[in-house]
Amino acid sequence: MWYEVKVKYSRIDEDDRVKTFNQPYLFDAMSFTEAEARATEGMKQYISTEFKITNIKVANLAEICPNEAGDRWFKCKLSCITLDEEKGSERKANSYILVQANSVDDAYDVLAKSLSDTISNFEIPSVVESPVLDVFPYEETDRR
Repeated sequence: MWYEVKVKYSRIDEDDRVKTFNQPYLFDAMSFTEAEARATEGMKQYISTEFKITNIKVANLAEICPNEAGDRWFKCKLSCITLDEEKGSERKANSYILVQANSVDDAYDVLAKSLSDTISNFEIPSVVESPVLDVFPYEETDRR
């Protein structure tokens, strides 16, 4: 399960002013407790000053689509179109996928390409840049 963890920290900018950030990161974890522990350990590698975890919530994401060529994360709404056989009508089931890309157009293309062999009837009605700065997937060494 993916958890969005907000981390608050301060940093001195180029004008010697203290600037405070409260930024979201995504962690793959089994529980809120594990997400907090992974975030605490993970942020120690990137933030040399004190930091505080200000919020943890379950991310409304069906999947993560990493792309090494991308430098940002985009939240894409995916509508899968299915046929309701009882009613004889089409039905849309929406889900959200986080895609790593360089632009909105690039994110759309990356997602469409990744789905081309798996889902026949789908639409991508929206692609927006996500505030998530980084994604920390599960690794075998994370759980002992």
